[in-house]
Amino acid sequence: MKKHQPPPCHFFPTRTLWISFLIFATTGSAFAQTQFTGWLATFQNYKLSNRTGLYFDGQFRTTSQLGQMQALLLRPGLNLYLTPALTATVGYAYIPQQRISGGVTGYLPEHRIWQQLLFTHSIFSRQGQGHTAAHHPADSVYHPAASAHHLPAATLTHRLRLEQRFLPKHHAEGNALVQNGHRYAGRIRYFARTVLPLTSHRSGGASANPLHNGTSPSSMTQSSAPAPFTKGFFAAVQNEIFFNIGDTTPVNGKLFDQNRAYLAAGYRWSRQFDTEIGYMNQYISGTGSNSTNNHILQVATYLRL
Repeated sequence: MKKHQPPPCHFFPTRTLWISFLIFATTGSAFAQTQFTGWLATFQNYKLSNRTGLYFDGQFRTTSQLGQMQALLLRPGLNLYLTPALTATVGYAYIPQQRISGGVTGYLPEHRIWQQLLFTHSIFSRQGQGHTAAHHPADSVYHPAASAHHLPAATLTHRLRLEQRFLPKHHAEGNALVQNGHRYAGRIRYFARTVLPLTSHRSGGASANPLHNGTSPSSMTQSSAPAPFTKGFFAAVQNEIFFNIGDTTPVNGKLFDQNRAYLAAGYRWSRQFDTEIGYMNQYISGTGSNSTNNHILQVATYLRL
């Protein structure tokens, strides 16, 4: 009788994220100015058709005094669904931020144009049936099918973003900051995030994508039909690295800009809505030998309609 050997699970992407998180969370603080801050964030996707949708994220970031705003980020965009797993987005960001010049503190905005590609796939199945899931890429915590009473497979989301930044030039006049033009800086960012459901559920039969990605339920077999992770707890780990491109003199004069490592726990209330809370370690490379290490408590919501 032939013994069944389950396919091996592929943990390499998740392991890489964990290693990146530990490196930046444990080494950055030894050589940098340390701050403790808080971020409130919302990430939203609204599907208009099978090919287009709207994107928005807003973030309120505090200084080391949690009641004081350091930056407000408002970032709308237009989603173009290239395939069920790949989305292109173009957008604009308005970011008023606290700045200091000549001992005077004030808020001046950065204007930003940005473009990105987002690709999401399953990376392993914890019931021994790893495969790639075709699903709506706006849903970064959507998971393929799991057999009865098993955890759904984890997903890995990749995001590559280009930014054209228009940074305010400013100087102090009396007790106020005065803006006198902009400086241009380019930046590229790579983001990877894995989400692991912690709640088992029963799934049986074919199931359509919860965000209606156009996959026909009749074309999906009993064994390979994706089933949505519709409710329950999950864990998330992510890392994002930033590089300056082009002329770096308006920023820190270096190729490397910053890194953000993040570990969170969340709850999916429905197919459309998640909440999560987590710790982010943000290492920012400044000019010369200066650098900053931010310890950030982030509370975030995710909305998919």
